[in-house]
Amino acid sequence: MQTKTLRLLLVIFLAATLTGCAHWWRAYKTYLQMGEFDKYFSVAVTDDFTLKFKEPVMLSEDFVSMSNMRPSLEEPTPDGKHWRYWFYKVDGYKKIVKPEVKFYSDMSFNKEDKLAAWAFSSLFLEIAPPKFLEVSLRSIGGAEINKDKMQLRGNSDLVKKIADDLPKKSAVVDKLGQPFEIKKEKDKEIYVYRFLLDSKKIEPGYEKNALNEVKLSFDNKTQELIRMAGNFAGLKISINYKKFQDKAAEES
Repeated sequence: MQTKTLRLLLVIFLAATLTGCAHWWRAYKTYLQMGEFDKYFSVAVTDDFTLKFKEPVMLSEDFVSMSNMRPSLEEPTPDGKHWRYWFYKVDGYKKIVKPEVKFYSDMSFNKEDKLAAWAFSSLFLEIAPPKFLEVSLRSIGGAEINKDKMQLRGNSDLVKKIADDLPKKSAVVDKLGQPFEIKKEKDKEIYVYRFLLDSKKIEPGYEKNALNEVKLSFDNKTQELIRMAGNFAGLKISINYKKFQDKAAEES
């Protein structure tokens, strides 16, 4: 009963204090669904990674309201509509590098304008391997909520660990090319890439959200990708892959 009471208080707090209450209310309802992942979601992995929503909640305009940007492409479909966000690798002057390095994120909405599927292209999976991406989503069900920063911190202790290897630095660089910047630390190197969102419209004052900086941390000893942190169209994502990896299972 105490847990339910705390959750109710949090709902009231979110609904009463946030700008665009309805948008955040639907986001919070989706967060609650993450606590019963297999009941409300399924995952399909082919060339891309698709998260399917069994009981959709969020509307298309929720994402516009929270990011203050529209997608690159918007088109109708027989079942609703399809949005695509294109991200292009850029240099320090925000110029698209040649040859092009780009990835996309797709959103499919049903006839009720609710998000039914969210997909990430194969290039994105080079920095967010499918199994690790899925388990990080599952961890949101037990996430800690930072009300001040409106952030979720996933609980890796509540999900099954993965025995898979992590991508090596050489393989990632082969796909993404050289980074914009390399930061050297005692036990790791951080490769910084910059990607520019091709948005149809950005609200005045939010232009900086179109530039997305992705930081990839590689272990100096193993050369493995151990962490990815990025800002994608106003959505901040950070995954510590080592927390989800079970090396003992891998070596057994």
